[in-house]
Amino acid sequence: MIDTLISQLDNAVSWLQTLVYVDVFQPVYYKVGLMGYDDDTYDALYWVIVGLLQVGLSYIVLRPLEALRPVEAWGDRKAVRADVWYTWIAKLGILNLAFFFMLQPVFSHLQSLMAIYNVPNIDVDSLWPGVTDKSIVSFLIYLVVLDFAGYWYHRWQHRIGIWWELHAVHHSQQQMSLWCDDRNHFLDDIINAAFFAAIALFIGVQPAQYVVLVAVGNFMQSVQHANVRLPFGPVLERIVVSPAFHRRHHAIGYGHEGTRYGCNFGVLFPWWDTLFGSASWNKTLEPTGIRDQLPTPQGEGLDYGESVIAQQWHALVRIARRLRGKRDPMGTAS
Repeated sequence: MIDTLISQLDNAVSWLQTLVYVDVFQPVYYKVGLMGYDDDTYDALYWVIVGLLQVGLSYIVLRPLEALRPVEAWGDRKAVRADVWYTWIAKLGILNLAFFFMLQPVFSHLQSLMAIYNVPNIDVDSLWPGVTDKSIVSFLIYLVVLDFAGYWYHRWQHRIGIWWELHAVHHSQQQMSLWCDDRNHFLDDIINAAFFAAIALFIGVQPAQYVVLVAVGNFMQSVQHANVRLPFGPVLERIVVSPAFHRRHHAIGYGHEGTRYGCNFGVLFPWWDTLFGSASWNKTLEPTGIRDQLPTPQGEGLDYGESVIAQQWHALVRIARRLRGKRDPMGTAS
């Protein structure tokens, strides 16, 4: 079933990809003498189309809910503008695609060496013949494995001081919305893309499956960040990360400071937080952001920037200050 669904989605996107390329890009490239870039452009269009579909679906489903059932009512949505830019940049998926295919020859070579020297290879499909080779089972295994890696990746972002300064770009948003899940420093995006592409290749994820895995993860994270009262109930909220659970992760005094370097790190599933003692199920609504960006005396009035460029630059400045020993591991001035 999952194979049929993936195949149908792939065929639909491929049809759009060919249509747009043949009718739009190819004639322009031919006229201006850029046909040398035709293959790269054709490949990139696939992820661009998937990204456009993701943004459209998220907006159509979540924006009305934000308007009808907001957690917070905002008089001014100016702070969201930068997040919209981040979303369009990230959802095009160029980084994910590039690293997946750039690393594929490397892992093919490593797999050849492993075969030569009789080193066991990780092949999810062959772990339990008759079970794990079923498409829906292998897809769920990939999803869980990547989410487990995502949990630790997220914890490291909070635990490692320099890395936190990059991740702080994401946490500095005080008006959470469906747009802010892609609010990240571009260096962090590069690390993220390489990390998960490497793991996906190592466990044998196929390109078409990887596209769907990324799309599912992106949509679920948009739901988590949405400014919407969306009760999941006592059962569902223990299975997948809810907006309330993730909002606690963004809450001042809890998300980065509670339980020593934060709580509720789960990307898609809250199981890992429960298993490793980092879960907080308190649903009390708290202000979101980072303590040191609050005005004195509550904080230090630290400027995290309003525009995309300013946020990217301020993160590098914070890293430089930290390297000079002027910031402690919790992200506050020493």
